[in-house]
Amino acid sequence: MDIDRAIKESSDRRLQTKYNNAVYVIQRTFSLYEFEQVAFSFNGGKDSTVLLHLLRAGYYLHKEKTDYSNGNQLNCMLKCPIRTIYFESPCAFPEINSFTYETAAVYDLHLEIIRSDFKSGLDTLLKEKPTKAIFLGTRIGDPNAVGQEQFSPSSTGWPPFMRVNPILDWSYRDVWAFILTCKVKYCSLYDQGYTSIGSIHDTVPNALLTIADSSSMKENFKPAYMLSDGRQERAGRAKKISSMSESTPVLSNGLNNIGPHKNSSLTASIIAVGDEILFGTAEDQIGATLCKKLQAIGWQVAHVAVVRNDVDSVADEVEHRTSKDDMVFMFGGLGPLHSDVSLAGVAKAFGVRLAPDEEFEEYLRHLIGDHCTGDRNEMALLPEGITELLHHEMLPVPLIKCRNVIILAATNFSELETQWECLLQLPSTPVVQMAPFMSKHLSTMLSDIETTQVISKLCIDFSDIYIGCHRKSRVGPLIINFVGKDNTGVELAAENLRQRFPAGAFYEVKP
Repeated sequence: MDIDRAIKESSDRRLQTKYNNAVYVIQRTFSLYEFEQVAFSFNGGKDSTVLLHLLRAGYYLHKEKTDYSNGNQLNCMLKCPIRTIYFESPCAFPEINSFTYETAAVYDLHLEIIRSDFKSGLDTLLKEKPTKAIFLGTRIGDPNAVGQEQFSPSSTGWPPFMRVNPILDWSYRDVWAFILTCKVKYCSLYDQGYTSIGSIHDTVPNALLTIADSSSMKENFKPAYMLSDGRQERAGRAKKISSMSESTPVLSNGLNNIGPHKNSSLTASIIAVGDEILFGTAEDQIGATLCKKLQAIGWQVAHVAVVRNDVDSVADEVEHRTSKDDMVFMFGGLGPLHSDVSLAGVAKAFGVRLAPDEEFEEYLRHLIGDHCTGDRNEMALLPEGITELLHHEMLPVPLIKCRNVIILAATNFSELETQWECLLQLPSTPVVQMAPFMSKHLSTMLSDIETTQVISKLCIDFSDIYIGCHRKSRVGPLIINFVGKDNTGVELAAENLRQRFPAGAFYEVKP
């Protein structure tokens, strides 16, 4: 069979694995359900085109196994005459309609056309022809993929049937690798720069595929398979933008859009993931260093936590802190070990799944090289639909940002220094640099009782200055900390304290 042979002769081991898994799902479906009770939802797009040819291969292999056991010889030109549901919309591109009907004729697909809305049309169709399972070209990353598995019952309120998703774990790159390897025909729109096709009202060519040509009045585009970053597949889908008044404050990634000249401060939380810290076998030095670095750029650290290497523990902490603070910084729990659950915890906190990220996987392959085993790198599974990779030439792999959570890969002070500097140097860094905090620290051998009333009154008189106290030992000196963004106010508050006591009672110390 042409498809099966093309894949087996390919040197793309990843594609072979994806193909084998998808074909297994298809063969399993044909074993579970009678052929007449199975349908295929075809829309003329690249994903359903791939699924069509996977069905042909799966059906061929299923029949080969069945006929061989019965002593029959298989017809090598088998076409898989499966019932095919096509939703014909007046908003569809003419090229999609033409390609669909041509494909149905070539491969002997039995088209069952729905011209009403999909839900009611499907309900009517399934009542006329009992259907237990429908093959769908759903992939991780599709808006309707959340919560689905390879076999998923239809949603509540829909007619009952089993949704079968053979290519659920395929990426954009996998789809085009299959199409180009097997040399199957696809809709001509993909050669015109379209990467994800919806209706004529919300779909345009992907601007990332634009060909720069000043001599031409017409805008030209590269074909869809030339898109290097599969996460930008839907960049050609037009977005409806609601009108906003000019006075409406603009928010970006959970941060107020405040320039560094402002004296305002943003709040951050720090989450360390590590049982070793909780067991006392390792110290958290990164968290303390992060606090200093954030304060140096004007951020106020509102919370520091250490959580177990447990998905639920991470998810609970992330969910709680992301709703309260402008940014959350995480470290620990990254890697291929069973205890590396940080990304899974972030995904759960935001209600998304982990999905393969092609770009991140390429970085890991360059970094790990021959040490990467298998066809799927589990470290390249990132929270679906909310992940942004923060690139810097000094970093071997990008930092990971999920909405207002930045995940640092640092395991020691030196790595943190490098990652932090790179983070601040990014052209569109998510860490807005504010006016830094100024501080002054006075030490005294006076007792707490002697100083408490004066310090309490200073807190009222200088309400914009943080005034706190601590001791390094119970019998050692008392250290009073003055922190604020107004250096004049900090100096004035410290001097005011000195004047309330005899000369020499306080002396300045470094933190």
